[in-house]
Amino acid sequence: MLPNPLHPAVVHFPIVLAVLLPLFVVGALWAIRRGTEPVRAWSVPLAMAGLLLVSAFAAMRTGEAEEDRVEAVVPEGVLHEHEEAAERFLVLSGVLLLVAGAGLLRGNVGSAARLLTAAGSLGLLVAGAQVGAAGGELVYEHDAASAYVNQATSPSFDTDD
Repeated sequence: MLPNPLHPAVVHFPIVLAVLLPLFVVGALWAIRRGTEPVRAWSVPLAMAGLLLVSAFAAMRTGEAEEDRVEAVVPEGVLHEHEEAAERFLVLSGVLLLVAGAGLLRGNVGSAARLLTAAGSLGLLVAGAQVGAAGGELVYEHDAASAYVNQATSPSFDTDD
């Protein structure tokens, strides 16, 4: 059974992957420096970058699906700020995946792409923090979760039994 709303459950995947990606990139760079074949060492950060893009897309789609309901209880500008940050994160995730893919190449191009991926993964972490902060503001400052509180499911304290 899927949680309802789904968006709060899904958004944690890109957050975790954005935090872990720089660590795996550094680990792969270290392994390559110690003599591991770049294609072998780089496949893990590349796969993580792919999962990050997929999970960011899923988070954005679930957010879009729930937007109308939440829009009824939070200011439109705050919701728009979160949405814009999420779109930026998704685009940056896609760009990072392309750059990481170039890290499989040999020579200077592959080396440069791997270093750019390292820097980009840190930038993506910052972009992810912005999305998360805007989402947290929706929930904790503007009570977005109240859009899912259903009065009909509240316990009844009728004493006419």
